[in-house]
Amino acid sequence: MIKRPTLLIVMCVLIFSGCSRQEYLSNSLVQNTNNSIYDYNMKRDLLCLMIAYPNFIIDVEQNNGKVYIKLKSGMKVLYDDKKQKNFSSKLQNPDIQDMMEQPYPLGKVNKLMDENFDPGRIRVYPILKEVYGSNKSAIESNLSQVSIGYKRYAFNNTNNAAKELKAAIEELNVLSRNNWKISTNIAPSSGTYNYRYISGTGRLSPHAFGIAVDLKRDNRDYWKWATKEQGEERIKEYPVEIVNVFEKHNFVWGGKWSHFDILHFEYRPEIILKARYFGKEIDTSKSWYDGVELNKEKNREYIQLIEKAIE
Repeated sequence: MIKRPTLLIVMCVLIFSGCSRQEYLSNSLVQNTNNSIYDYNMKRDLLCLMIAYPNFIIDVEQNNGKVYIKLKSGMKVLYDDKKQKNFSSKLQNPDIQDMMEQPYPLGKVNKLMDENFDPGRIRVYPILKEVYGSNKSAIESNLSQVSIGYKRYAFNNTNNAAKELKAAIEELNVLSRNNWKISTNIAPSSGTYNYRYISGTGRLSPHAFGIAVDLKRDNRDYWKWATKEQGEERIKEYPVEIVNVFEKHNFVWGGKWSHFDILHFEYRPEIILKARYFGKEIDTSKSWYDGVELNKEKNREYIQLIEKAIE
């Protein structure tokens, strides 16, 4: 709150500068609203991460105005470095805010996303390494086998990733009995675990962590293989049942990236949870956690922890 003497001084300055009291208060309201929206988003991002990785993210801390998540190993990961970045910089050196800021659109889409709209394509690697394995041998020790079509494929067993892939494939197998388009777009799979770097970068592929699956390949599936027109044509005809089932099991779809990767599904529960719980526009008249399942005790515990850490 602005104290009366200070307010009078500010008003005088504004009057002489040609700005009215109404304009000043209006600008203050916009600033306060923007701050509230930032805080809402930050708390929601942190909550979704804690729900998504309950055995690996153990705390939230605020220190000198900076907010961190604390991992089980003791490592702290910064929420927001407050740096201005272009899209390429966010891919190369992201913080948690960068990773979570683009809202993932659940359900059917009929066109390519706008330029550089790639929700889920930005990844914070310290979190992935904490959860799925910090090096090749650690990752491979966490792999199990999942059947896709008539073959078995390696997938990370940690944090229910392999379990959710198995459930998604089983559900799609049932649906495919009455829809041949589903089975013809699933198998043979183009691959799961592959310890490699993303082409042209120094960043590990999500396949290197065993948390991504590429289904049956079509030459229109990838932005480096096909034109935008071909990619959009492919998206329009792609069975929505496949997308819906994978999203139900916490996988993001590369068909919802402007850099489209239509055969690609990636286990990213934090991205899907934010879309599921907080897909609507922020209403600051309601609690920041409005939309979360409060009947779950762990969710209530996480909310209390975040509230305590960030006042």
